[in-house]
Amino acid sequence: MSLKERISEDMKAAMRAKDSDRLGTIRMLQAAIKQREVDERITLDDTQIMAALEKMIKTRKEAIEQFRAGNREDLAEKEAREIAQLQVYLPEQLSAAELEAVIATAIASTGASSIKDMGKVVAAVKQQAAGRADMAAVSAAIKAKLGG
Repeated sequence: MSLKERISEDMKAAMRAKDSDRLGTIRMLQAAIKQREVDERITLDDTQIMAALEKMIKTRKEAIEQFRAGNREDLAEKEAREIAQLQVYLPEQLSAAELEAVIATAIASTGASSIKDMGKVVAAVKQQAAGRADMAAVSAAIKAKLGG
């Protein structure tokens, strides 16, 4: 079953269960997918849907920071619930040790020796860890390893 089909089935299940929070999040996700398909005149595959999910999660994380800065804990909690509901569709996240191994392999395979080679390393890690790691944290780890 494709990710798009799974999302559709989960929406039906949320409707049957009258789970309005989950239903709203899934509808928002489907709207984002449909918008991108219409804008680009393509049908999104699972990889592209995961990229859209990551973007939505990143946006919500930023919103949580803003809500907490504005003392709106109620809205921050709502965003956190949406993140949890969206993360269900992403593959299992890499552990810290697995991520370190992927980064070390990428540095070795690209022959990176300085911060100037960071782009190559990030691209190599992104291929292996797409959807399974927070790329901001990956970037910071790579920068630290390359002495940036």
